[in-house]
Amino acid sequence: MTMIQCISPVDGSVYAEREAMSLEAAQAVVDRVRKAQKAWARRALEERVQLVLKGVARLNEMADEIVPEIAWQMGRPIKYGGEFRGFNERSNYVATIAADALAPIRIEDSERFERRIEREPHGVVFVIAPWNYPYMTAINTIAPALMAGNTVIIKHASQTLLVGERMVRAFVEAGVPDDVFANLFLDHQTTSALIAAGNFNFINFTGSVEGGRSIERAAAGTFSGLGLELGGKDPGYVMEDADLDAAVDTLMDGATFNSGQCCCGIERIYVNEKLYDAFVEKSVAWVSNYKLGNPLDPQTTLGPMANKRFAKVVREQIADAVAKGAKALVDPKLFPADDGGAYLAPQVLVDVDHSMEFMREETFGPAVGIMKVKSDEEALALMNDSKYGLTASLWTQDPERAARIGREIETGTVFMNRADYLDPALVWTGCKDTGRGGSLSVIGFHNLTRPKSYHLKKVTA
Repeated sequence: MTMIQCISPVDGSVYAEREAMSLEAAQAVVDRVRKAQKAWARRALEERVQLVLKGVARLNEMADEIVPEIAWQMGRPIKYGGEFRGFNERSNYVATIAADALAPIRIEDSERFERRIEREPHGVVFVIAPWNYPYMTAINTIAPALMAGNTVIIKHASQTLLVGERMVRAFVEAGVPDDVFANLFLDHQTTSALIAAGNFNFINFTGSVEGGRSIERAAAGTFSGLGLELGGKDPGYVMEDADLDAAVDTLMDGATFNSGQCCCGIERIYVNEKLYDAFVEKSVAWVSNYKLGNPLDPQTTLGPMANKRFAKVVREQIADAVAKGAKALVDPKLFPADDGGAYLAPQVLVDVDHSMEFMREETFGPAVGIMKVKSDEEALALMNDSKYGLTASLWTQDPERAARIGREIETGTVFMNRADYLDPALVWTGCKDTGRGGSLSVIGFHNLTRPKSYHLKKVTA
């Protein structure tokens, strides 16, 4: 018997555990979910949409349980109240566009021919969800997939072991039929075996680059559709005409919120030489105001990282950068809760360069490097000097300049004067080692369905 455990970053205890399903038991669930798909797809679109929204509403009713549960599982302070704002925003938006996104493309409807292209659900969608925003990242695929007529199986990360179970419970209690949405507790070997057997028509994975490679290897030859959101090293660029205080506030929040464990968190910042000194000074002061501590304490503003091994990576990257000449500017004495384990003080590094792993590899923690630049060309070269491409944050009062630079950045989303935000009306996508595919927006619906053409010749007298 293999047990899957969630080790709480709060105190190192086993917060939750579930038995990993055998391949045979998991296959039986998959078979039931596949059997349920056709009947679900035959329901009217508006009925499916409303049932999904009822599931979302039911989950909101569980907030008093969910918020501390998240804190125990991955360390986010209860002060921030869970993920309901983004969770609801994304669900509600895709509901408003479902009819248009899935509407047939009508080519001809004449006396002789009817020609159209319809969107047909893939079938069974497999969502492998991450721990950092366990509800918001999952709903990006679950809501539009169900609305489009797919059935969905979720496998959540062990660090947020209870999330998939809770989501399915909420949706079923709200009226989504049994076997339309199911949760599985799986180890890696069984997950790979299910994928390799061709059980899924579409697989959405959010996680590490190596995890994405494992999914691709398992799916090889099955022709299953894949959506992969993998690593990131998102840059910010502060130009000489930027609103300095707004840039500091947004970029430092983007670098450290959720203990820096954000898919599109800011991990490296390039600042024009005219603003560099002031930006660094204000950034250090901003970060130094955090209160690191137990996430169940309402006064805590920075909780532990989700696992002490994640914090170890951040510490190692910082130590390597300092050994190579970087300077750490945040006084660790301000954060006595830093225990050398999961509780990690935030940090700002200067005198960094791209020879350092800290500026090239994903950090995924509350630490950011700041470099001085002289020109747009220098900043652009540095922003593109990365194997990742999820978002880039540009700070200027000139939209044309931002658009011009944005066209040259190898990234999925270009922000101007904001960062670390997912707009459900825009496709969430990346390039290079950040992965492929895209969720949300009209394009997200298209990725969760396949086109089907109808060429109907009418019988004429």
